[in-house]
Order: sequence, then structure tokens, then C-alpha cells
Amino acid sequence: MAERIHPETTPRSEQEPSHPPAPAAAGTYVIQIPKDQIYRVPPPENADRIKGLSRRRKSRSTTCCCFRFCCCSLLLLVLLLAIAAGVFYLVFRPESPNYSVDGVSIAGLNLTSPSSVVSPRFDVSVTADNPNDKIGIYYERGSSVEVSYKDVALCDGAWPQFYQPSNNVTVFKTSLKGSSIELTSSMRKDLVEAQTSGKTVPFKVNLRVPVKIKVGSVKTWTIKVKVRCDLTVDKLTSQSKIVSKDCDYSVKLW
Repeated sequence: MAERIHPETTPRSEQEPSHPPAPAAAGTYVIQIPKDQIYRVPPPENADRIKGLSRRRKSRSTTCCCFRFCCCSLLLLVLLLAIAAGVFYLVFRPESPNYSVDGVSIAGLNLTSPSSVVSPRFDVSVTADNPNDKIGIYYERGSSVEVSYKDVALCDGAWPQFYQPSNNVTVFKTSLKGSSIELTSSMRKDLVEAQTSGKTVPFKVNLRVPVKIKVGSVKTWTIKVKVRCDLTVDKLTSQSKIVSKDCDYSVKLW
């Protein structure tokens, strides 16, 4: 049996638009471009802002590089100093010197006079011990030695200038003088009571000495040494003896 073939019929609406598009005006063209291919040009103020941000980033990167360089240089310097200090200690084995006040002779404290003004004189014997094998000590000018009672300076003087070689113990005597020192009534009373009753009298001896350390043929910069001794004596005469003493010292490198 023969099949009947029916012709395809397309709806009129799909074949031809009911309303044809309006023709473009003369001299006007419409171009359709995909959205992802559109490149927008920023306004001038945005361009200036971007330039400013790029400059800031460059300056920040330069600052960071300088900061890192300084940190690395500082760490390297600290490492080199630590190595040098270790080598110095292993080679020279430095030891701290020792200082002590071993004798005091007192004169000029006349407490029987009605006047409260005195002019005392102290002859102080000091021992300086340098136990180092390869290090010498230069005691320079500008030193001072002072004796005080209850925070009142009675007399002062100077530490002698000399060089102390390694493994050396030096004992020297320095004369300290005071002029027209006025004692308060309470100070005078305590001193008189201590003399008559046989009590000990406390004094403070303060030493300030600039020194230079000699290591081999090299001499260091000036270092300030401060020695403080709290001591008590049995009497206020030239035959006085030290009953007790406690000395310590500090070093100022700069």
C-alpha cells in the first residue's frame, strides 16, 4: 500500500515576524559585541589613584629591603662580637681585680673642744690585687677617695697614678684631709659616746678611679672603677684598728 506524504507546514509566526524591525536611521550603525570582550577605560582620577598606589608599594618594598639589610647587618655584628669575646676569654682568661681597705689612721677629730668645726685627717691603706696572667692595669689621673660619716664627707684625697702588672699585689697609703668640717650636735654626741664607751665607729670609704686595661700591647679606653667599703674602727686615734669591713666595686665601661 502506498504511503501518503503530507507536506510540512510551518506556522506563519515562525517563518516571518509579524512586525519587521524598524530600519536603522541613516548614518547610524548598531554593532553587537559580547559582554566579555568589552574593555572599560578608567576615568582620569582612578588612573591617578592607581599610580599613587603603585608608588606606595615601591616605597614600601624599598623600606622593607633596607630594614632587612639593617637587621642582617646587626645580627652579623652581634655574632662577630660574641665570637671575639669567646676567643678573648679562652686566650686571656680575665679575672676581676680585688680591692680592700686594710688600715686607717685617724687624726684631727678633737671632740673635747667646744667648737663643732673639725679638720680630720685619715691615712688609709688600700690593697689592689691583679690576679690576671696576661692583663695589666693603668690607674690614671682624675681619681678620688672620700671618707664619710653618716653621709657627711669628712675628708678626701686622690688615688696614686701607677701601672700594675699582671699577677701583682700593690699596697699603698693615701692621705685624706678635710678642712673646717662642721659636725651636727647629734654626730658629735654619737662620736663622743663611742669614744668614751669603747663602741665601734662606722665609716664609709668611696673610691673612684679611671683605669685602662693593657692586653698584650693594646691599651683599652678609659674605664671607671668605683669601690665602696663599709668599715668600723675601734677608736678615733692614730692607733685605730679596723674591726669589720665589707667592700664591693662596680665597673662602668662607657
